[in-house]
Amino acid sequence: MKILFIGARLFDEVAFYAREMGVETILSESSPDSTNLKLADKYFVVPRGMDHPMEIAIKEDVDAVVPLIGIDTPLLEVANLKEKLEREYNLPVIASGLSATEIAINKLKTKKFLVENNIKTPDYREISQKHYYQNNNGQKSISSKLEYPAVLKQATGQGGLGIKIALSREDADNYFEQYQNAIVERFIKGIEISIEVLCWNGEAIALTPVDKGETTLQGTHPLNKIKRAPAQIKNLDNEKIRVLAGDIVHKLGASGTIDVDFIFDPIKGELNALEVNTRPSGTRYLTLTTTSINPLHQLVNMALGEWSTKNVDAALETNAALEMIIPPHRKVELNEIFKKDQKNHSVIDLFSKERPWVVHGHEKAQRITIKAKNNNEAIKIAKKLKIME
Repeated sequence: MKILFIGARLFDEVAFYAREMGVETILSESSPDSTNLKLADKYFVVPRGMDHPMEIAIKEDVDAVVPLIGIDTPLLEVANLKEKLEREYNLPVIASGLSATEIAINKLKTKKFLVENNIKTPDYREISQKHYYQNNNGQKSISSKLEYPAVLKQATGQGGLGIKIALSREDADNYFEQYQNAIVERFIKGIEISIEVLCWNGEAIALTPVDKGETTLQGTHPLNKIKRAPAQIKNLDNEKIRVLAGDIVHKLGASGTIDVDFIFDPIKGELNALEVNTRPSGTRYLTLTTTSINPLHQLVNMALGEWSTKNVDAALETNAALEMIIPPHRKVELNEIFKKDQKNHSVIDLFSKERPWVVHGHEKAQRITIKAKNNNEAIKIAKKLKIME
């Protein structure tokens, strides 16, 4: 079995598993400086885009293609690659197709998709810069009719880019000076939740709801909050959210690993769907720690033709996970401990009895994920590591 993996940044998370499964790995990557290139049996450094990976897939006669793309920008190209390789070469590409991707990468299309499918989502409207400032015949402009706080966002973008919590008309004025259009969404005070869904050949299974922390008027990104899994939130039924997330992915027609984002108001008991991301999730370490299911490994199983919801469900575990940014004063020591310990344990086994935590992520935003029997035990470990008071 030979698989082409596209993108080296996440390849270290699947390389050893693929080898263990008897897969010959081919890797394509645009950066010659990637530290993961030599983990593959064979690699190619190519220009950005999907033209060269397509040529490699055909020339190397691979059995499947697994894109490891963690950002939105190339996803349409990946979807086009999938459509062509599957249609013309009967070569499976473990990713979402064009229809699902076009909806997922555009927040406005996602909102319309949710509304059309009777899935609760925060009230919204689209406003152009022209209409925002319009004031005909002495009538009030749209700007004076906005209810604050209001969430202003762009149709495309990720990582909080283009999102503003407007607290006043002045905030909204400043936003529309920068952008020609905006989606204006009702601000909900609640808890952000993500859940990863695995889907292939029409079968879908949602994993565990991740508590990404409370929404803030400052628009604090979840990366800078303490995250927990599984979510333990008053009035939130984790099984219902799993069913809903799976239903959303099924209706969207997405494939591979998909991240579905929600906001839950614990006072009203109100769950609102926000976004769908047809790519690996930033919460995957929490998912892995809690369930012992590695979403990226599951992509390999899909490529091998050995994947089913039944197998995933049978392997699901229920652990507790806690994740946070590593405080600057603990970075050096924790990295040294982790790297030293990794040499003494299988790379497949991320955790050890003596070290129930892992370090991961980009150096500038490096995170630590703790594994424990329950949330209280996870907090005790965090305090022992001196990363939480």
